[in-house]
Amino acid sequence: MQSGKLIIVPTPIGNLEDITLRALKVLKEVDAILAEDTRQSSKLLQHYQINKPLWAYHQHNEHKNLTHLVEELKGGKKLALISDAGTPAISDPGFLLVRECLRNDIPVECLPGATAFVPALVKSGLSADSFIFMGFLPEKKGRQTAFQKLKDIEYTMIFYESPHRLLKTLGQLAETLGSDRPCSISRELTKMFEETVNGTLAEAINHFNQKPIKGEFVLVISGKK
Repeated sequence: MQSGKLIIVPTPIGNLEDITLRALKVLKEVDAILAEDTRQSSKLLQHYQINKPLWAYHQHNEHKNLTHLVEELKGGKKLALISDAGTPAISDPGFLLVRECLRNDIPVECLPGATAFVPALVKSGLSADSFIFMGFLPEKKGRQTAFQKLKDIEYTMIFYESPHRLLKTLGQLAETLGSDRPCSISRELTKMFEETVNGTLAEAINHFNQKPIKGEFVLVISGKK
């Protein structure tokens, strides 16, 4: 029997119109869709009138589901992998399944599409020629070590951060890199209340100290000069 295929499909990071025609075509053609949160993904699929089986695939079950999914793919199933927002495997589940597919000679295709750090970097005004994307910084174990490693990085640095840790992270970055380090902080990209704050780390801290902190954040920090 011919092997199936795993197709990585980026989904909008906020605005539902930010999905490609090709992505919609694939989602309509596959046998099933692997979704990080089936309730969240149902909203997108209903919006585009796509009716396909949704299988939960997230960080809490990805290890135990690997064998089953590989068998489904070997049996000829064509599966799409999506996350709640953006491109799967970029600070989201996906890496383990892609690796296992490659080990089993199962074709993997990845569609181009939305991911939050790219627009945040491009609109930051900081160098986009060389940059390092680091996802989420460690919450506890290894956090201080991670910050110390940032001191000598000469490339633009990009992080994701949640609202309840934003000020703590900005404070630690200022302490480690200097409060005058240029930065660009974007939140709620593509959504109604999209906002980008450009300036120094000290200015960003002052800005977010004066208002409620809501949304998901992308931090773009200038490298060492």
